[in-house]
Amino acid sequence: MKIKIEAPKEYQEMAARTMNKELTEDQTSAMLAMGLSGEAGEVTDYLKKVLFHDHIFEDDRLEKELGDVLWYVANLCTHYGYSLEDIMEKNIRKLFLRYPEGFSAEKSITRENEGEKQ
Repeated sequence: MKIKIEAPKEYQEMAARTMNKELTEDQTSAMLAMGLSGEAGEVTDYLKKVLFHDHIFEDDRLEKELGDVLWYVANLCTHYGYSLEDIMEKNIRKLFLRYPEGFSAEKSITRENEGEKQ
């Protein structure tokens, strides 16, 4: 089945279709946070196996794991009333302010030494 997503808002709406609506507010928060952590761990574990255990890299496997991470992020946004697009834009704005010329190791070290919140 081919589905084309045109915008973050559309993805966020489609991801919300598969949320368990029977959970309480607190259960939803916990499930989404735990799920995000678990899926991020699966990305890490998969890449660990590729990089250190000689597993063969499979594009579709990493894509699926990243998709699962994105589902949890999108649904956390929805649950807390955030727009995925706004979160994306605010993050990029923060990074432009932090690294106006693009990333540099020197700027990263300076930030840490100056006590800027990571």
